[in-house]
Amino acid sequence: MKPTLFLVMDMMNDLVAEDGFNKATYGVQVKERGVLANTAAAITAARAAGARVGYVRVGFSDDYRECPPASPIFSGARANGIFKLGTWGTEVHPALAPQQGDFDVVKHRVSPFYATSLEAILRANGIERLVLCGVSTNGVVHSGAREAHDRDYDVVILEDCCAGTTPDEHMHAIACLGRYARIVASTEFDWAA
Repeated sequence: MKPTLFLVMDMMNDLVAEDGFNKATYGVQVKERGVLANTAAAITAARAAGARVGYVRVGFSDDYRECPPASPIFSGARANGIFKLGTWGTEVHPALAPQQGDFDVVKHRVSPFYATSLEAILRANGIERLVLCGVSTNGVVHSGAREAHDRDYDVVILEDCCAGTTPDEHMHAIACLGRYARIVASTEFDWAA
């Protein structure tokens, strides 16, 4: 098997839990698409094949000192009290719970690479292939795929383990991502290849 890291991105309670802050948007799409069950099965398959698993979470200090005040996407975090590190909202959803030895990458922007430990983790572990999933498809997944591509990684996106705020948002993002990554259903991906 090619040295692989499966990155489960922004699957945090604030975004994907049925009673989380974004229950009316991401929460609905995650439930309708079966994203949590699909991702849990993919994590099990990845572990069984010997792939490493990592989690990417967006989060800020209590005073939001890392939060960009002019950002259209993060400007509501401070006002709504979400994405605070150390709270239930920034924990990985329990259906996808990390295990001992998994990687935890905390980010303060959309990209999983920008100012995070991800690049060092990839190099230290000789990773050649990144398998991506997460919320949102047009946010962290899109950004992660493009940046991984430009760093010469083999990039795979598990389409049924991703969601946007609407079905259209998700499908438009997937249509663009085919230029940077292989798009597959989680049940069709061969982790051992």
